[in-house]
Amino acid sequence: MKLTEKRVVYQSQNSYETLNSIGDKTKNIWIVFHGMGYLSRFFIRYFSKLNPEENYIIAPQAPSKYYLKDEFKYVGASWLTKENTQLETENVLNYIDAVFEAENVPSNLNLVLFGFSQGVSIVTRWMVRRKIRCHSLVLYAGGIPKELVPSDFDFMDWESTKVTVVYGDKDHYLTPERRKQELEKMDKLFLGSAKVIHFEGGHEVKPELLSQLI
Repeated sequence: MKLTEKRVVYQSQNSYETLNSIGDKTKNIWIVFHGMGYLSRFFIRYFSKLNPEENYIIAPQAPSKYYLKDEFKYVGASWLTKENTQLETENVLNYIDAVFEAENVPSNLNLVLFGFSQGVSIVTRWMVRRKIRCHSLVLYAGGIPKELVPSDFDFMDWESTKVTVVYGDKDHYLTPERRKQELEKMDKLFLGSAKVIHFEGGHEVKPELLSQLI
């Protein structure tokens, strides 16, 4: 028996969510990447307490949806798995490109790139592959992809980009050992420019911290 993997190219559609609108008082455009198990329409609600006149939020939706637990009731989504990671990464990045183009993000506003948990790996891959410069980069409770090295970020100006790393002190995914490894890696990647914020809590988004990250 001969087993052969083949590929096809086809068109696909995917949704995304936005919060607020762009107006004369808008200062910040957030692109926020949720973690595994989320849907963008629920994740974006964490940002509802930000000043709606000054902040416009864009939440891309991970394409791979699945039922959470065994109840076949609640649906979550994942950005990537270990299966065909390279191919799936290209699909995901092409989707994010389409969202970015559709939103026609004004260059005169502050671009805030925010990744939570698995979203950290997506936001960093996208900004590196597409050479996206931003006003603020927020890496919240997640890890940097292993393949990224300092030279991948040579296009960035760390004097004009604010990098913030956020984690909960009781995060069961970021154990003290892994947290130490990630912080050391980020220190090398971002040339020591990253600010670290930790809070009392687990693997969760704290809405009250978001205004500090711009």
